Amino acid sequence: MPRNLRNDNIVLTSAIHMFMKFGDIRLAESLFQSIKKKDVYTFGVLMNGYNMNGLSMKCFQILEEMIGENVSPNEII
Repeated sequence: MPRNLRNDNIVLTSAIHMFMKFGDIRLAESLFQSIKKKDVYTFGVLMNGYNMNGLSMKCFQILEEMIGENVSPNEII
C-alpha cells in the first residue's frame, strides 16, 4: 500500500473489509494492527470479517481489545 495512504483510517478500514471479503485474514489483521488510532468502525469491519469467514469466536477477543483501547461499542457492535 502506498505510504501516503497508510495513515488514512478510512482507506485502511476499506482495505481490511476487502481482504476479509476475499478471505485473506492474515493481511487484514496485519493492516488492522498497523492502525494507530482505531475507531468503532475499524473494529466493526474486522469483527464482521471474522463472522464472514466463520471465525465468530475471535469477535470476543476483538471486543475486549476494543474496550481496552477505550473505544465504546455502538448499537451495532
